[in-house]
Order: sequence, then C-alpha cells, then structure tokens
Amino acid sequence: MKAVFLDRDGVVNIDKSYLYKIEDFEFLDNVLEACQHFQSLGYLLVIVTNQSGIGRGYYTESDFEKLTAWMLEKFQEAHIHIHAVYHCPHAPDTGCDCRKPLPGMFLQAHKEHHIDLKNSWMIGDKESDIEAANAAGITQTIRLAAPNTKEKITSKASYVLGTIKEAMDIIDS
Repeated sequence: MKAVFLDRDGVVNIDKSYLYKIEDFEFLDNVLEACQHFQSLGYLLVIVTNQSGIGRGYYTESDFEKLTAWMLEKFQEAHIHIHAVYHCPHAPDTGCDCRKPLPGMFLQAHKEHHIDLKNSWMIGDKESDIEAANAAGITQTIRLAAPNTKEKITSKASYVLGTIKEAMDIIDS
C-alpha cells in the first residue's frame, strides 16, 4: 500500500497557532479536491501532525480528539477516507521519537498499515516535515510555501509548491 502523508496545520487547514477549537478550523483551498484525487490514484491518506500544544498544556488530548473526529467527519462527507491520523502530543524538549523531524509517526504507520514508504509521498509546510519523511525512507516530498516566498526557500523537498492543488499535477500516477 502506498500513501500520501499530510501534515495537518498548514496543509489540511489554515495554520493557527495551537489550533484545537472546531470553530477556528478552516480547510485550506482545494485540500478536499486534492485528497479526492490522491485517493482516486490508489493512495491511502494519512495525517501526521505535531501537536505540542498538548504537551505545553494549552489544550488537552480530548480537545485534539474532538477536533480530529469533526475533521474526519468533514472528510467523509466529501467521500474521502483518511486511513489514519498520527500525532505527537509532546513538547519539543521531551526527547520523544515521534516529534517531527524524527520519523516515529511514519514508522508507526508503516508498521501498523504495511505502507510502502518508498512509493509514498509527504506533503508538509515545514522543513521538519520533509526531514521526518526522508528519515523514514520517503523520498518523494512536497513542501508547501506561500507563493510570494516559495522562491526564497531552500528545501530538501523534491518540490516546493504554492498550493496543494499544484501537487495534484505532481502526484498523478
């Protein structure tokens, strides 16, 4: 099984610091269309997200789970199946192995769902997303960057794009 791994904040939804309230969640333009496209190509869809707001005490695991359930329901309404959601609830200084740029979430997905990492993709908006994917053996990566800054970014990503809609042309087989 091959997968498209998606970071949440900045890829699936507008990145708002320590987002945990449903009323603050806004899907990014074209993310549902892109996910439908990836799914139609036979990719599993897996979300991998750092959620240090839990470890920092800004919101609870229950808050995260409530927002995640709501988000997954919205995907389902659009006929999109998110195969799994992995999150790192730890603060940056805890030394866990799941917080990106470490590959823990990817390796867990590989183990639990037999995902072929070499034929999978990662779409993230931070260099730590790309580094974590690379460390797990995913070499096909896309980093999303604001259109006015994407030319300025030096990245280890295979592609630096302005929108997830552009990723549809790249991930087309």
